[in-house]
Amino acid sequence: MAQTNKRDEQSDVFAGFRSTFKSFATEAIHVGQEPEQWTSMAVVPPISLSTTFKQQSPGNHAGFEYSRSGNPTRNCLEKAVAALDGAKYCLAVASGLAATVTITHLLKAGDGIVCMDDVYGGTNRYFQRIATEFALDISLADCTKPELLKAALKPNTKLVWIETPTNPTMKVVDIRACSDLVHEHSKDIVVVVDNTFMSAYFQRPLALGADICMYSATKYMNGHSDVVMGLISTNRDDLHERLKFLQNALGGVPSPFDCFLCNRGLKTLHLRMERHFKNAMAAAKFLEADPRVERVIFPGLPSHPQYEVVKRQCTGCPGMITFYIKGKLEHATAFLSNLKMFAVAESLGGYESLAEHPAIMTHASVPEKERAVLGISDTLIRLSVGIEDEEDIIEDLDQALNAAHPKKN
Repeated sequence: MAQTNKRDEQSDVFAGFRSTFKSFATEAIHVGQEPEQWTSMAVVPPISLSTTFKQQSPGNHAGFEYSRSGNPTRNCLEKAVAALDGAKYCLAVASGLAATVTITHLLKAGDGIVCMDDVYGGTNRYFQRIATEFALDISLADCTKPELLKAALKPNTKLVWIETPTNPTMKVVDIRACSDLVHEHSKDIVVVVDNTFMSAYFQRPLALGADICMYSATKYMNGHSDVVMGLISTNRDDLHERLKFLQNALGGVPSPFDCFLCNRGLKTLHLRMERHFKNAMAAAKFLEADPRVERVIFPGLPSHPQYEVVKRQCTGCPGMITFYIKGKLEHATAFLSNLKMFAVAESLGGYESLAEHPAIMTHASVPEKERAVLGISDTLIRLSVGIEDEEDIIEDLDQALNAAHPKKN
């Protein structure tokens, strides 16, 4: 029977999206995991906790010297992620922000960064409150509008930072259009895409013209809310050589045990992401039809402003939904306080459903005026829809909405 790359017929939520990447599940399970690399022939890569490695003579070793510089368990993870990103290289670091810091160290004092205006609060905080102290020139622009991105580029611009979908208002940036625009302006500008929300399963920025793809692997790539880690992928030899040096020189590397856990998480990434999409689509449709909800922002809905871009550059959507509840802060607070299955917590992308209030929680470090411009209001709620049963997810949302806005008999 001929092998196909089509999804099963469990749902039609994928209709209109790009086809899945060839052999994704196979590569996630096998690349970098070859038993032949271990004398034990272990099928599951062992955790190499050794900080140092014996050398046959000074400088004569089997590829490993010291675990900050390179570790066998980390290598397995990096090879697997590179394959899933369609990249030549991948580097694992201690967190998503460690990835941001490592990439930013490609620059020198006086260089400019153009950053998407709506990004993770920690990214905004690092660029505006720390990177500026090291004489880096930071500009913010809405990259969903190419004319604004073009206007933001300066003679000293060396890095363009795109996050798509954005956190928390779920704007979607056309990676191909932005990469082409930036590289036409100057081939010396490095385009970075934070691919945390989509994961490698739903989006491959490097294939769309980006120079670097990065993640907070804490989220979907690991998927089990038990690892803090960052990942950096690239196809460019020059960038990899410099980033590899910085990985070692800055020292922000993950532990072998965390690499083992993230590597294990990759094995179910394709299964988890399809379930996240299915559940989130059902939840988004429920919320959009509910009179107690002002507006729903989910890239998989036709009502999303960049819906056509999503279908063109992605193979599906993650479990991230942002919505505005009708009323005021007290209604948002009542909704969150009355959730039973959803946990009110920061972070996202784990198997469990989470809910949070961006203005108070994840984006509290963003200046209030900027939050207002971005639409991060008191009634904005962000959901990370997990892989529980669809009916239970909707039931919990319904009862929490009823607690915030009691139905009249």
